[in-house]
Amino acid sequence: MPPRRLAAACAVLLALLPPGAARAGEPTGAAATQRNWETFDDPLLGRMYQLDRIAPFEDLAPLWDYLDPGLEAQVSEALGKLGLLEPIRRKKLAVVLADISKLEEPRVASINGDVMLYAASLPKIAVLLAAFEKIAEGRMTLDRDTEGQLTDMIRVSSNRAATAMMNRVGKDYIARVLLSPRYRLYDPQHNGGLWAGKDYDKTGVWRRDPLHNLSHGATAMQVARFYYMLQRGRLVTPQHSARMKRILANPGLYHKFVGGLNRVNPAASLFRKSGTWQTYHSDSVLVERGGRAYIAVALADSPDGGRWLGQIIVALDGIVFGRSWLHRLAGITG
Repeated sequence: MPPRRLAAACAVLLALLPPGAARAGEPTGAAATQRNWETFDDPLLGRMYQLDRIAPFEDLAPLWDYLDPGLEAQVSEALGKLGLLEPIRRKKLAVVLADISKLEEPRVASINGDVMLYAASLPKIAVLLAAFEKIAEGRMTLDRDTEGQLTDMIRVSSNRAATAMMNRVGKDYIARVLLSPRYRLYDPQHNGGLWAGKDYDKTGVWRRDPLHNLSHGATAMQVARFYYMLQRGRLVTPQHSARMKRILANPGLYHKFVGGLNRVNPAASLFRKSGTWQTYHSDSVLVERGGRAYIAVALADSPDGGRWLGQIIVALDGIVFGRSWLHRLAGITG
């Protein structure tokens, strides 16, 4: 692992020390990178980083390597026609589109893709992944009740199911999975990413993310990476990826991305997780239709965010399928 990435990883690991290990007034962030990262109390993660330093783990979703200027220009133009350039400039809106019709040759557009925003329930996908990691280890059983709880957490975004699953899996374990060099779904070199540091109830925060102090956060690119690994069968094992994909299917909430897509492409297969809290609106989807597939992610901080996302997905779908989309927006309010 390059020294810069190791130093950044050290800062994140130190930020996850148990309560009392880091005292008030002690340096954080860049200043904390001077400390010995091996004091982190998760020996497995420590060994993974040591191994990564010797022989770096393969990037299972190198979407940054597939940025397509032409596709990005199309997405930027569409967002401009929707009147969304100002929230983009203010970093109140992040959008990623990945056309994965050719799975090994994705075409990616990223607009504020590495901007981390509060994402409400969207990071429940991190809980889903960590649960399946624990199931693969033989430390949890995927029985009917467990699969039902995971399905409720994803399809109808049950906070009760999410909180129960977070406590069962362990928040420290979820963080380990996100930070692991195998996935790097939270990566300081890309401004963070997926983070689930609080139950989905009124209890206190376990750990806010080290870079932005968010309890439930995401970047659009890291969420897109999650779906890309899912589609490639790289989350845990191909068999576990297939089970997770089934749980993400048949969304039970019909707003934002799903609302827009149901109006223009009701025959598409959707695998989706969204989030809403106050002015924060997020959505993510893997769409399959007619032999093609794409991933779309959008995060917004605005009272109008839900409406924006319903319009954005219509534009992105039109771009992928090469069809006019402006006339399809009539009546879509998100």
